Amino acid sequence: MPSSLRARLRSTLRARLRATLRARLGSTRRVRLTLTAVLTTAALLALPSPAGAEQASAVGEFEQQVLFKASQDPGYACFRIPAVVKTTEGTLLAFAEGRVLNCGDAADIDIVVKRSTDGGRTWGPLQVVNDGGGDTHGNPAPIVDRETGRILLAETYNKGRTDSASCSVPCNRTPHLQYSDDDGLTWSQPRDLSDEILPANWNSWYATGPVHGIQLTRGRHAGRLVFGVNTETWDGSRVTTNNAALITSDDGGDHWDIGATDSWPIADDGTFRQKPSEMTLTERLDGSVLVSGREQDGTDLGHRTQAVSRDGGDSFTGSFRDLPDLYAPQVQGSSLRLGDRILLACPGDPDRRRTMMIRSSYDGGRTWESVDRGTVVTTDWSGYSDMVRVDGDTVGLLYEGGAVDARDEIRFARFTEDWLTPRRGPDPTTADLAPGTERAAVLGGAQETDGVSGGALAFDGTDDAVRLPYQDQLPLGTKDFTASLWFRYTATTGEQPLLWMGGIGTSQPQVWLRGEPASNRITGLITTRNGAAAPTSASVRTTGSYNDGQWHHLALRRGGGQLTLFVDGTTVSTADVPGSVSRNSPFGVHIGQRLDSRAYFTGSIDDVRVYDRALSDEELSAEPSRNVTRDTVLWLPMDHVSKGH
Repeated sequence: MPSSLRARLRSTLRARLRATLRARLGSTRRVRLTLTAVLTTAALLALPSPAGAEQASAVGEFEQQVLFKASQDPGYACFRIPAVVKTTEGTLLAFAEGRVLNCGDAADIDIVVKRSTDGGRTWGPLQVVNDGGGDTHGNPAPIVDRETGRILLAETYNKGRTDSASCSVPCNRTPHLQYSDDDGLTWSQPRDLSDEILPANWNSWYATGPVHGIQLTRGRHAGRLVFGVNTETWDGSRVTTNNAALITSDDGGDHWDIGATDSWPIADDGTFRQKPSEMTLTERLDGSVLVSGREQDGTDLGHRTQAVSRDGGDSFTGSFRDLPDLYAPQVQGSSLRLGDRILLACPGDPDRRRTMMIRSSYDGGRTWESVDRGTVVTTDWSGYSDMVRVDGDTVGLLYEGGAVDARDEIRFARFTEDWLTPRRGPDPTTADLAPGTERAAVLGGAQETDGVSGGALAFDGTDDAVRLPYQDQLPLGTKDFTASLWFRYTATTGEQPLLWMGGIGTSQPQVWLRGEPASNRITGLITTRNGAAAPTSASVRTTGSYNDGQWHHLALRRGGGQLTLFVDGTTVSTADVPGSVSRNSPFGVHIGQRLDSRAYFTGSIDDVRVYDRALSDEELSAEPSRNVTRDTVLWLPMDHVSKGH
């Protein structure tokens, strides 16, 4: 059994143990999960690992507790927006927004804190750091000055509402700063930073953090304090620009400057490529700063975007770059360097805020673990987060989570590096014969089997899949296209995904083919975005499920204003919908698996091809060509699996 499945089994066992302990101990008591007893289960430890997988030298430790929750902290309807730091005295300070009236973003909001002097095992009472007094005082971005011991807290103000609606556009928001010189026990009066870091054209939105800032430790800017902001520009009639910037101080926070800035114009129709937001900063081993942000509603592919500064935050080396294949919803995330890796905490579902994960980068953020390699913290709904180095062996994660809603509570988790899923070696691969492509990863243990005229791959319906590495040629955009494959299966229930390209959910552009045997049909669907218009979908369905265990040829064609589904030459068509099938969302190409890993195919698949043009009826009915053509986007013969190296 593959390590990805074993990791999920471990996570399930942990979740069951947590639930049992909570039921016995009560939801407000600290839940300590020492996993040795669970993970020494012989059946799990005896399972083989994929080639190249590293084995953990010791069983790791994980524990968590509910830190902020309306039912245990009276006076608040909701807690959101966590941030956490460790002081020079070793105290952990966990900040949050205490939302008084409701869980909306723009009502009466205080900034609150709890302190722990034992590494996050126990916590003191809630303290109000900044009373909103009916207004919104939020977006905490704490930074610890290691040279003086002072804890600085950047924050943002706006006029409060009495309902749960968002701040009206343009939203007049101003940055402020507080500090503590006694380990977070008391706090200074807030100081307005507008004269220093609020230029006149950042006049529609302004957000500090929300996540911890950093103090640089390397190079000529060692000692500098840095945090991130994102802002918008209003021209009197509409928002015209999205701005992302680093804010720096070289005198312990007495004075602040605007450093690296990246701006993205907004077209007249309201579309824009990127909106880097809610940035988390990590100083890399070479002294450069990795800036990872939430991408919000831009047409570039991906919900995470990042940039790098090599001069202490004075400038970026280039514009922010989206990460199409780093699956996450539109949500804030947090990063932390841990030895030679950088950790990223954010939900792993590409559409909705659920399944909080820790993913690692071993090359300074250039590449990140895929969701099947990350470590699941919880499968609950989950949202914003922050991380802190508790000690040499332990990381603290402060995150929003809940069984019903990600805003139910804020939890604090402690874990050791050994608890993280061991770094896995290269996956087995299968060939992609399209021009200029890389081999596709074979996940879960999909096996070679007899195909239509040679080999094929068999999928077990549990965790088997083929996933293509992201390449610029894969997104089909507004083009006509043809996707074809052979399949056979006998399943009578469940969703049976055959091919998935793009995003997922009701609003993300995507293309997919799947069997729906319980509804006695095969369905092909596209969802598009056209300019600033709302997403539009078109689907075509057969009148049979073709789950007879025989090989069938399936194709989906977009062209000539029609979307047409072919099964063994029988066609069904509907009107096409204009727009792009690949923008605004994470992007992946999966065979036998939904993009969010919530459904897998049971059966066999052979000869998967995608062309960036509409093949004719004659071409689709003819014997498939064995020649690679320039319009071939992908071609997976699916006839052989090579072991990872």
